[in-house]
Amino acid sequence: MSQKKNPDYSLKDLQPSQFYISQAKLSNIQAWFRKDDLSNFKPLPVKVLDGIPILTDGHTRAVSAILAGLESVPLVYEEDELDWNLYRYCVEQCNQKGIHSPYDLVDRVISAHEYEEKWIGWCNQVHSKLQQNQKQKAHRAMCLSSLVLFVMNFCSFVSCTH
Repeated sequence: MSQKKNPDYSLKDLQPSQFYISQAKLSNIQAWFRKDDLSNFKPLPVKVLDGIPILTDGHTRAVSAILAGLESVPLVYEEDELDWNLYRYCVEQCNQKGIHSPYDLVDRVISAHEYEEKWIGWCNQVHSKLQQNQKQKAHRAMCLSSLVLFVMNFCSFVSCTH
């Protein structure tokens, strides 16, 4: 089911899902970004999750727009099926760090090396933990299923022998 294409939010209304901005990425965007010509500006994807408009990508472009003095930019509803539980966790972590809008990311611009360590490293750890948890849940479900089959077979055997 496709949502409408043009969400009507300002940048201050959007909840980020990441904690840091790479200075290198920001510099690259600022090299082409023109606040009076957004024709090259790819709309920022937004997903309304638990009633909150979440920025799913484009955090650096949002910060670039803020630094250029813009309060809004083109947006589009996120249509990809992403790991929304992971996004919920990222948003929860952002809130704990006091990050409630892209404006809060303006002071969280770090070097490319720090970005790789602090943000990409954190994402990789969280992703690994979530995958491990999913594997454990699948294993438990398989064990439970095997146990149920065993009990059913045992009960059938016992009732057959009596």
